[in-house]
Amino acid sequence: MTTYGTIPAATPSSSSSNLQFVSLAKERINSGLGTPRPWKEMIKLQDLSFPTSVSQLIQRIKINVAVFRMNYTIIMLFILFLSLLWHPVSMIVFIVMMVAWLFLYFLRDEPLVVMGYDIDDRMVILALLPITVLSLFLTNAKKNIIVALAIGLVVVMVHGALKETDNLVLVDGEEGIVSGGNGDMKMPLKNPASSSFSL
Repeated sequence: MTTYGTIPAATPSSSSSNLQFVSLAKERINSGLGTPRPWKEMIKLQDLSFPTSVSQLIQRIKINVAVFRMNYTIIMLFILFLSLLWHPVSMIVFIVMMVAWLFLYFLRDEPLVVMGYDIDDRMVILALLPITVLSLFLTNAKKNIIVALAIGLVVVMVHGALKETDNLVLVDGEEGIVSGGNGDMKMPLKNPASSSFSL
């Protein structure tokens, strides 16, 4: 009896390793960029207002960028993705570079070893960043990329300036310093490894 043309069933070990790989990827990305905040929290119209001073503007942008950094990253990448839709070569380069970032930076368990030398994460970033920028600029989509990044930056800065921070909290490190619109105060953390806190 031949099994020509049949699709082999996934073995429990291979599906288990795939799930483990996906969960590791999710954990690494969340630890690097943080978990995305709910989109409804980000776009509540009643929480949008103009800042009253320049210092309040700067404080709002700093807190909102820290709180919504994953959401802002998703927005920037989505705008960049949309700008590259009409440049298929640039889109392929963008996808290849995103895969390189995932495997060389976000998903590594161990230090990267090249010719017997351990490569630090900072060195990986310093290598991948210019390679990414250069490879995208060599695909003749310079104008699209610059315009997309500028639009993304404007969207992030406008939202960061308009979103009130009175009800947002930013926990710095393990000591539990919470920054918000009403100043800084110390709060005990439920779990120092997470960004949760208790009142």
